[in-house]
Amino acid sequence: MSFLNNVITGISLGSIYAIIALGYTMVYGIAKMLNFAHGDVIMVGAYMCFFAMGNFDLPPAVGVLLAVVVCTVLGVVIERLAYKPLRSAPSLAVLITAIGVSYLLQNGAQILWGAATKTFRPIVEGSLPLAPGQLSISYVAILSVVCCIVVMAALTLFTGKTKMGKAMRACSEDKGAAQLMGIDVNTTISMTFAIGSALAALAGVLMCSAYPVLSPTTGSMPGIKAFTAAVFGGIGSIPGALLGGLLLGVIEIFAGAYISTDLANAVVFAVLIIVLLVRPAGLMGKYVPEKV
Repeated sequence: MSFLNNVITGISLGSIYAIIALGYTMVYGIAKMLNFAHGDVIMVGAYMCFFAMGNFDLPPAVGVLLAVVVCTVLGVVIERLAYKPLRSAPSLAVLITAIGVSYLLQNGAQILWGAATKTFRPIVEGSLPLAPGQLSISYVAILSVVCCIVVMAALTLFTGKTKMGKAMRACSEDKGAAQLMGIDVNTTISMTFAIGSALAALAGVLMCSAYPVLSPTTGSMPGIKAFTAAVFGGIGSIPGALLGGLLLGVIEIFAGAYISTDLANAVVFAVLIIVLLVRPAGLMGKYVPEKV
């Protein structure tokens, strides 16, 4: 039964990684930049929900909605103020700016809410017994998997059926040509940041519900791992982000259970290195030769 418990835990953790990785992969696929502040948006979303439920005694659904709204606005503001002026700048300048935004959010959270670790109250509590006394699955784990499936399906329909989704795909292929065809590239990129940040807020609430600790650095390591998941599956690919997140979660849990909890992260990154040596574009990524 411990094997099945590890599988369930790995899939639920991987679902959270996948939701975060979807934000990374959308921004990279369209804006061709790595938003390393994405992990700290997770932390902001978790704090919003924490204080909505704790200080104002609001229902969990309202807390989640507030977190999503605040992080959506935050994502657009970050893009407009920090990244838009660097649209044609070298990638190194954008990367350094992203790291700066990350530290700005962390220190801002420390000033606003303090550095002390807080105990997060899960948005759902309890578990569903599958084999009484031997195997059960928490409602948070069920909710994480369901949210991941719903988000994946919604994003697939959005990018394939809606006008904005098709504009995002066009910008991903060639921003210059998309602009010549009448697509507002700036609005499209802002929408991408808004969606990615909303997903980060949802993932932050789910993550802190599964692992109920919250601090200004809460989103740092999950953000890095979700980026790893996006690269693992093939950054720029929505199905790849899902596959990478699920595999990463399962590998991390099994490495902690059967090898060592201290080496779990090392095993995760070692697997990533091996995969990239075999498939440099990731499991579902496509190699695109650079034209010169």
